[in-house]
Amino acid sequence: MATTTDDFLTQPEGRTREYKRDLSSLRPVLKTLVAFANTAGGTLVVGREDRGTVVGIRDPQGDAERLSNAVADGIAPDLLPDIETVAVGDKTLLVAHVARWPGPFYLKAEGPEKGVYVRLGSTTRRAGADAVAEMRRVDASLAFDQLPCLGSDLTDLDNGSIGSAFEKVGRDIGLSSLQSLGVVVRYGKAQVPSNGGIILFGTAEARRLYFPDAVIRCARFHGTEKVHFIDRQDIEGRVLPGIEDAQKFIARNTRLASRIEGLRRQDLPEYPRVALREALVNAVAHADWSARGSQIMVAVFSNRIEIQNPGQLPFGMTIDDIKAGVSSIRNRVIARVLHELDYMETWGTGYKRMRADCEAGGYPLPDWVELGRVTRVVFHPHPQVAATGDVGRNVGESVGRTVVPGIPLNDRQRWFVERLVDGVHVRADDIARQFGRTVRTAERDIAALERAGVVEFVGARKNGYYRVKEAAVSSPQVRTTP
Repeated sequence: MATTTDDFLTQPEGRTREYKRDLSSLRPVLKTLVAFANTAGGTLVVGREDRGTVVGIRDPQGDAERLSNAVADGIAPDLLPDIETVAVGDKTLLVAHVARWPGPFYLKAEGPEKGVYVRLGSTTRRAGADAVAEMRRVDASLAFDQLPCLGSDLTDLDNGSIGSAFEKVGRDIGLSSLQSLGVVVRYGKAQVPSNGGIILFGTAEARRLYFPDAVIRCARFHGTEKVHFIDRQDIEGRVLPGIEDAQKFIARNTRLASRIEGLRRQDLPEYPRVALREALVNAVAHADWSARGSQIMVAVFSNRIEIQNPGQLPFGMTIDDIKAGVSSIRNRVIARVLHELDYMETWGTGYKRMRADCEAGGYPLPDWVELGRVTRVVFHPHPQVAATGDVGRNVGESVGRTVVPGIPLNDRQRWFVERLVDGVHVRADDIARQFGRTVRTAERDIAALERAGVVEFVGARKNGYYRVKEAAVSSPQVRTTP
């Protein structure tokens, strides 16, 4: 593979590139090569410091042979990097190009369970059991959502929601159609729902049992940090209606400005609506639903919106691939159903539509960021809306949701509300233990919060739980009293 000097002088470390000063320690070098082969391929450059200084290598031929032997002796299955030397001025660099190959590859000294590594951003990390399992599924041309949901049966599918979803696109749906879509699969002699079938169309009981974290969580924060909530909504139903509900949440928590087009006034949303919808659909289609805590997160700040799904980019993919329209579907059942229901068009065109929507409306292009085991799309507001300040529709005015006015909270009540906001189910005895007070005192604290409309109790008294009411508490407006 031909290499140019500019590659080394201008490109930063990332998912597919890393620099090493020398080969004095071979283990980190082998870990990087394993990670490249397991993730999306990559290029290792030896003889250049992280800061960009080219120091070169002293023995190009000897170092190339040493690296080649180390790869052969230390990595399994057999890995064949393309190793070359490149002159940069009066210095020589050693360059190893690695393609993404079916594996998983691992360090022999650590074994096939602990010796598997992947690239997360610009770092090399040991792959967990979930990542190794996904690698094996990918290399076997299987997707997690295609696998049978073990323990379930056809009664765990909500036929009403299936019929309603396909009726909207003018289709009758029967067992044979569900089989062709992969919603129902064969397991032994039985027909059972697939993992994707339960995620999309499972009954409430089945979803809670098999995929309790398959939800979309939305939050509107005060300012630019995840500190104080203004509004929040956990969309705990099926993920397809959740796409629509998330759009409504964003609409009520963002602003509208106006501009004159010819002789007509035109509303100008703060963020591009088509692009946001595409990002939500892509988050559902590309989420790693096999991971624990696999929620999709929608966070609205005063200066941006973040849509985050669990799972790094699919193995073999980079952000540049996504922007180029290269398609690699993590969830084949979910993506196919989304396509059949007109949520998605041709695979790989999502970024193209997002870009077209942003450019047509004058919006900044969104940023794609890979952060460990999650992928995030960041949207920035339209410059014209951002420049107007708080004009047009203010955040939180619609659908009857208002910010709770200033309420005097003591330390016990504040602690209780903060736990609920974090999704922790706490009750009076928890307050009592935390602050060394009686349960009766804690019950009075909670009763005061209920009367003020801050919290509510959901479910039966024995098994239910407290939650923050729809009128979310904004901590900057809450006063603390002794």
